[in-house]
Amino acid sequence: METRPLGKNGPAVSMIGLGCMGMSGLYGHADENESIRTIHAALDAGINLFDTGDFYGMGHNEMLLEKALRGRRREQFFLSVKFGGMRGPNGAFIGVDARPVAVKNFLAYTLRRLGTDTVDLYQPARIDPNVPVEDTVGAIAEMIRAGYVRYVGLSEAGSETIRRAYSVHPIAALQIEYGLVSRGVEQDILPTLRQLGISLVAYGVFSRGLLTNRFRGPSQGDIRAHFPRFQGANLERNRQLISRIEEIARGMGLSVAQLAVAWILSKGQDVIPLIGTKHPAQLAEALAVLSRTLSADEIQRIEQVVPQGSVAGDRYAPEQMRTLDSERSTLAQRSD
Repeated sequence: METRPLGKNGPAVSMIGLGCMGMSGLYGHADENESIRTIHAALDAGINLFDTGDFYGMGHNEMLLEKALRGRRREQFFLSVKFGGMRGPNGAFIGVDARPVAVKNFLAYTLRRLGTDTVDLYQPARIDPNVPVEDTVGAIAEMIRAGYVRYVGLSEAGSETIRRAYSVHPIAALQIEYGLVSRGVEQDILPTLRQLGISLVAYGVFSRGLLTNRFRGPSQGDIRAHFPRFQGANLERNRQLISRIEEIARGMGLSVAQLAVAWILSKGQDVIPLIGTKHPAQLAEALAVLSRTLSADEIQRIEQVVPQGSVAGDRYAPEQMRTLDSERSTLAQRSD
């Protein structure tokens, strides 16, 4: 497994990471034993970057990771944790809390659930509109000095916020949706990251399963039923787009999932994709393409078939889009 640097002065991590969110029910039923086998398969393949959130399954995801990683040497895995997402007893998302006191409280529970003394990368899942980002990052920096955290990250932050956060403490990585059909970061955010020496950890490489064409309709507990790309006419248009992608992928001897992974890996050494899966077979499919480098001509052909803005529907429902600091400039332009 090749590695990529996480930030300008950060550690080397595996060139892809494992996104664990789906192992805690947000995309429908997840089998715990199958999830643990997936984590073990990732470790055996040389993946050391594991991404979780304290609100995934209200702590379930962290406890699952602890169980799967138990007995492994701590240096074998790099733990990336998002915090701040607030959920009610019924599982509903009810807000964001990134106050300094909340940073320390969330971290205390995370350390206990993960069974570790240190979180490698700690990041607010969303920018709290009621708390200056400088205060949130300052609290994480305090936890670094105390030895509980190693690096500061951000998630779904826009360029102005990234710069403000960076003025308080170096930022190792920004986690944000980036993939073949979600390329808004290329216009402003990615250049900002490169100017500051911050890595981009990309989630949504398969656009939540849209590109793998495995979504067959709403099922209980599947949050995709609420996302515009998976609804009505948008879903029908997107399936037509996927058909065109499948055709070009076949011509390259790849599946659509493999094409998506190869494409994101071509975007630079500072881009580290997360493969979000709860099945060993799907992970193996992605791993099989790591040795495949796309040529400039192949990249051009792919991007001609899938130009920016070709996907139908936003990546989140309107009320969720309004919570994304990374989308504020885009939403402001729409309102104009």
